Amino acid sequence: MRSVGDRIRHAISFEIAGLLLVTPLGAFAFGMPMHDIGVVGIVSATIATAWNFVYNYLFDWVLQQRTGTTQKSPRTRVFHAISFEVGLLAVLMPFIAWYLGVSIWQALVMDISFAIFYMLYALAFNWAYDRVFPLPEWTMQATDVQ
Repeated sequence: MRSVGDRIRHAISFEIAGLLLVTPLGAFAFGMPMHDIGVVGIVSATIATAWNFVYNYLFDWVLQQRTGTTQKSPRTRVFHAISFEVGLLAVLMPFIAWYLGVSIWQALVMDISFAIFYMLYALAFNWAYDRVFPLPEWTMQATDVQ
């Protein structure tokens, strides 16, 4: 299992690299100044982090109250993921529309585009991170299999 220090390195490097990629790509894709997309990226990452903390705490609290456990079935996990994204979208869309001076529809398209980018980016980043910073137990497990 990863240490606290490793998790901090992962989170910080994930956010910095993501912003370095999404800012010029977003500016190019939407014809906006890089500074504006950078501000949207930083604010969005901050809001997403805070929302993640609050949402997961509240979701687990409600689940515990209703079912007596925080264990999630596959169906509950799907609901959890979708409702997290819908909640984040509801918070970010008005900010994006206001800050960039675009319509809610344009903000929706931008927000969905950023979400798709970050899903693909997270897959690639985490795969690369695991290759660059493998855990010792993975090497031992691979040797045990042979």
